[in-house]
Amino acid sequence: MILKILKIETMIGNYTNCYVISDEVKKEAMVIDPAGEPEKILETLDLMNVDLKYIYLTHCHADHTAGLDELKKRTGAKILIHRFESENLQNPEVNLSNLIGTKNVEVSADSRVDDGDILHVGDIEFKVIYTPGHTIGGTSLYSEENKMLFSGDTLFKGTYGRCDLPTRF
Repeated sequence: MILKILKIETMIGNYTNCYVISDEVKKEAMVIDPAGEPEKILETLDLMNVDLKYIYLTHCHADHTAGLDELKKRTGAKILIHRFESENLQNPEVNLSNLIGTKNVEVSADSRVDDGDILHVGDIEFKVIYTPGHTIGGTSLYSEENKMLFSGDTLFKGTYGRCDLPTRF
C-alpha cells in the first residue's frame, strides 16, 4: 500500500488532511476527503500513475468536500458516503458551505455505505465503521492488514470532533 497525505488549504485558512491510498500492484486508488485544491490531488494521482476508483467522504462538511466536484468531473471515480449523509452533501446549511465560503457540492453520491461494509482498492481491504457524533452519518475506514484508521473529524488531535454543528437525519 502507498499512502500520501496531502495538507489541503481550506477557504477559512486552516488545513484539512486529504489521503490518497493506492495498491502498488493493481494501480487502483482511493482519495479520502478531497477538501479542496483538486489540481494538487490530481497531480499526486498522476505522479503515482494510478486509476482513481473511489472518492470516499468521511462526512459531508464542506471543508472535506470542496474539491469533490472537480475531482469527480476529471476522473469519473465513484463517490461514497454514508447513507445518512448523502442528502446532507448537497444541503448548504448542514454541510456548512454557506458558512465557510465554498460553493455548494453539485454532484451526488454514487453509492451509500453502511456500518460493516467492505471496500476494496486493489487488494487493500477497508471496513466502514459508523462513527456518528461530528455528523449524523460520520464514518471511519479501517484497514486491519495495514493497521490504519481514517476517521475524518470523528477524532481530532488529543480530543474528539465537535458535535454541536447542524445535522439532519
